[in-house]
Amino acid sequence: MPRVGLVGGLGPESTIDYYRRILEAWERLDPASTPSIVIDSLDVATALRLVERDRPALAGYLLASLVRLAGAGVDFAAMTANTPHIVFDELAARSPVPLVSIVEVCADEAGQRGLRRPALLGTRFTMEADFFPTVFARRGIEVVSPSEQDRSWVHERYVGELLKGDFRVETRRQIVALVERLRLEEGVDGVILGGTELPLLLPGAEIAGLPALDTTALHVAAIVARLRQGNVVP
Repeated sequence: MPRVGLVGGLGPESTIDYYRRILEAWERLDPASTPSIVIDSLDVATALRLVERDRPALAGYLLASLVRLAGAGVDFAAMTANTPHIVFDELAARSPVPLVSIVEVCADEAGQRGLRRPALLGTRFTMEADFFPTVFARRGIEVVSPSEQDRSWVHERYVGELLKGDFRVETRRQIVALVERLRLEEGVDGVILGGTELPLLLPGAEIAGLPALDTTALHVAAIVARLRQGNVVP
């Protein structure tokens, strides 16, 4: 059986969610066995500091994790967060094991659902970077980010609450209201939960009447499918 390595800790709550979801998905498919998983847990504060100030150092920090996972015998790996994918292309080129991209699997799902103008929520780094728009554009999909003021507000809640496991009803209500505004003012036709803590705050298939793309669920499905192949193709 292939073994997956997870670059975790970015943040801890979503890493726990990944582990639980992988086990639950596997149980539904093959209750007689369990998947082989290795987790290397990083420091989210360090990663956030590096993503803001030193992207090459961020890539080095993440690459060191991938090297440790490769040393533990994993066949492929995935990062349990969206923001680190800001350096995904560099990591994929240097990683000792193949990587499963959360952005690619989300873009595939958006295309299958016929979405053309989804809104993107996540950390400020994710909402302001080009890695989501670039991947989605290859499928003819335009990604819409909130205004600068709204991006700042979402980022503050993300870092100040969600990464600490603090999921508030009022924050949920305000994000739903933001999505409603984006639907009315920007004509968005879906919502990308581009932060792996967001599905913990906003469970469900829809937000403000729009289809929600749960990046954690989509990533987990791709990871489990890769594990189920019985072999790994680089």
